[in-house]
Amino acid sequence: MVFLWLLNLSLGSLSIPVVYLLERLVGIPFPRESWEIIVMDYRIPKSFTAILAGIGLSVSGLQMQTFFRNPLAGPFVLGISSGAGLGVALLSMAGTAFGWQILSGTPNYWAAIIASSAGAIGVLVLMGLAAWKVKDSMTLLIVGLMFGSAAASIVTLLSYFSSAEELKMFTLWSMGNLGNTGWPELGLLSGALLIGLSLVIFSVKSYNAMLLGEAYAKSMGINFQKLRWIMIVSTGILTGGITAFCGPIAFIGIAVPHLARLLFKTNDHRVLFPATALLGILVLLACDTLSQLPGYASSLPINAVTTAFGAPLIIWLIMKRNFSEAF
Repeated sequence: MVFLWLLNLSLGSLSIPVVYLLERLVGIPFPRESWEIIVMDYRIPKSFTAILAGIGLSVSGLQMQTFFRNPLAGPFVLGISSGAGLGVALLSMAGTAFGWQILSGTPNYWAAIIASSAGAIGVLVLMGLAAWKVKDSMTLLIVGLMFGSAAASIVTLLSYFSSAEELKMFTLWSMGNLGNTGWPELGLLSGALLIGLSLVIFSVKSYNAMLLGEAYAKSMGINFQKLRWIMIVSTGILTGGITAFCGPIAFIGIAVPHLARLLFKTNDHRVLFPATALLGILVLLACDTLSQLPGYASSLPINAVTTAFGAPLIIWLIMKRNFSEAF
């Protein structure tokens, strides 16, 4: 992780030798003043954002896969990401009637965060009401997918009636970007992740019991309704917070938990949660480093790189599972 972090700081449109980064970490100034601005004001916050997003999305994905006992469940199955996208779409494509030109300039960036958070919280409240009425986990999964589909359909309608400039702004947001966060935003994102992860840590034994089914978990004295609420709130805070600051980031939540199971060969969540968090950091740091296109002024959207990593892994896992069942 430390190696990838230093590599992430070193590479980019301007390459900075790792030896100077190590010297700066112990208090020796950079030989060039411009390096100080690039590293301290842009690259370090961006790398810390990748670390926090990798942890939050990976842990959310592990929660979903365990709770629903579905290997293809991810942090976005509750429709939280779609709700966040709907909030930004309403502001960027419908909100222009009020003169809000968001997604361009510093003040408008905060408007996008507020809109995204409001959309995610809205879907989270609806999922909470559904969880209060719906008792079956798989039915709740379908309800979450339907909420996501409904939000996506509204976004599609807004896209159809929006101008080319408005559509371009929303499209850029939906590609994901780890570089929008500075030190103040990192503090807010860290606080949200701390709350979401605390809920997971105090319930880790319950997740182990869930692997054997809902009936077994209840027979072990686990309050299933309480666990359901913990899962919804934790995933909502983790996924909603990351999506608000970074946009939707695909495949990390689905692929990384599978990778953790393959490497550590265990279903014990006392091992899987920290292992998944660490692998999430490694994968997202590696993807962010690749997206920077070392030596070029431009960078790739982070979603393009995470999808290139995640999609082949999921296809391979599905093919491997079907092959094993056939023989």
